[in-house]
Amino acid sequence: MTFTLDAAVAARGFDVSLSLGQGETVAVLGPNGAGKSTLLSVVAGLLRPDAGRAAVDGRILFELGPGRNAWTAPHRRGTALLAQEPLLFPHLTVLDNVAFGPRSAGAGRVQARETARHWLAEVDAEDLAGRRPGELSGGQAQRVAVARALAADPQLLLLDEPMAALDVHAAPLLRRLLKRVLAGRSAIIVTHDVLDAYMLADRVIVLEEGRITEDGPTREVLQRPRSRFAAGLAGLNLVAGTITPAGLRTAAGQEFAGRHEDPPVPGQGGVAAFPPSAVSVFLSEAHGSPRNSFPVTVTDLEPHGDQIRVRAGELAADVTPAASADLGLAPGVGVYFVVKAAAVSVYPA
Repeated sequence: MTFTLDAAVAARGFDVSLSLGQGETVAVLGPNGAGKSTLLSVVAGLLRPDAGRAAVDGRILFELGPGRNAWTAPHRRGTALLAQEPLLFPHLTVLDNVAFGPRSAGAGRVQARETARHWLAEVDAEDLAGRRPGELSGGQAQRVAVARALAADPQLLLLDEPMAALDVHAAPLLRRLLKRVLAGRSAIIVTHDVLDAYMLADRVIVLEEGRITEDGPTREVLQRPRSRFAAGLAGLNLVAGTITPAGLRTAAGQEFAGRHEDPPVPGQGGVAAFPPSAVSVFLSEAHGSPRNSFPVTVTDLEPHGDQIRVRAGELAADVTPAASADLGLAPGVGVYFVVKAAAVSVYPA
């Protein structure tokens, strides 16, 4: 499946062109009012742009402008929108909520329910089939909403901050679930959470004032942001690897001790996250309280507010200008990055 969009909404200062490749998940980041919700509304058919064109696999969703007035209704677009709130029908059971999409597409009652049971099983919610939405927790309801969206068999899945309304315990579970069900599926996910982008998206787009200001592979954008917003959002050090009982082991064999945000499953993929402000820089290996200490080579120095951001490949530390001068930091200098284990959070991928 390929998707292309070129749309303008003058009243909102929105003018965006983008495309998705086969099975690609794109995360859309940006400040409030940047146009993220406008983007999803245009794609879903909830907002009619002044001009532009969108197509899925060459099938026109809309084509508007001088002499052009093609418009496909939302329910015929092959898209499904998963919002911050589950928005389940309160009078229907979970099973019938999920079966609603297939039924609307013309499937018989038995077939629609079979499809619903399949997707409930996929999101580990099969045991909730007979409940009403009012009997579900926030995390359960959002899992059911994911099943309902997928049961409609969308060519393009749209997610509007699906973890925003969940508590700190439910969000990681849903993030893991989405990582599994989005594999090989084309999707656009709007999020404010850098972990959502890092763990779910192949590519990141930054929207500011209705325009795309940055577009690139997820790791590249988050580790080397060019836009001001992405630079502020992507302050975390994010290190991928394999979960261990004590933390995380990278492919290069580095051991990061840290606190697990979920019960650890050794051998599972994960990511260690910690801010540059939690990284100390030494000229020799540090000793003392339990820490993560790694020899690195400085690759770049750049101003960051009233601090100096010291980059060493994929890692970054923030130090004062005085400390930078005292240490003699410069590209090519070998130092040790030291992070206390208490500052490292380990998330399953």
